[in-house]
Amino acid sequence: MSCSLSYSNQLPFFSKRASTNLLFPNFTTSSLQLDSDKPCRRRLRALLSIQEIPPNALRRKNDPLWRGGFSLGVDLGLSRSGVALSKGFTVRPLTVLELRGQKLELRLLEIAENEEVDEFIIGLPKSWDGKETPQSNKVRSVAGRFAVLAAHRGWRVYLQDEHGTSTEATNRMIDMGLNKSTRQKKVDAYAAVMVLERYFSTFGEGTELVLPKQSDLQEKLQRGPPADIDFYPE
Repeated sequence: MSCSLSYSNQLPFFSKRASTNLLFPNFTTSSLQLDSDKPCRRRLRALLSIQEIPPNALRRKNDPLWRGGFSLGVDLGLSRSGVALSKGFTVRPLTVLELRGQKLELRLLEIAENEEVDEFIIGLPKSWDGKETPQSNKVRSVAGRFAVLAAHRGWRVYLQDEHGTSTEATNRMIDMGLNKSTRQKKVDAYAAVMVLERYFSTFGEGTELVLPKQSDLQEKLQRGPPADIDFYPE
């Protein structure tokens, strides 16, 4: 089980003023606000006061000399999921995975390990007016389950509004001169590129941290993954 924190770049880090909601598909936001005795909400308040889990886009904005923190963008689909990678200031399409469920989640972890990634930016479907769709609930469910696996390694999972990214991806590929057949094969990966580019262009504004319920995993996220000797030599 997991929770979700919204982030706004009006604040330097997460704070008590940031809006919060929970990733429970069977509850509405209003009913959760009335039930203040939920353990997850108590943990959320404690975490917000610690202010220790900003997204990489915000870290880079606040500290131009900050290094590390590669990001993996994911465009989840029913049968195909696009993956894109950001290292430094460049974003590139990586692959399209025709996997689902646990096989998809384990493959994403494997890619992250190989590419030295410490955060996942997962596209959240929304309608043109910013409202969530039935597909949004499915993505939230997958993201919540995946966040638990990622947190065991100190890796974070964020949700990013992906409205319009498929159209943007198609237009990008047309501008690149890719033919129709190639566009159909790569559109999911380029949609993941659009998700990452939007995330970095707004410095992570509007992203949601998908927070595992378990306190030990929250502590792992606060500590983060082990420092990479290439970036932080002794």
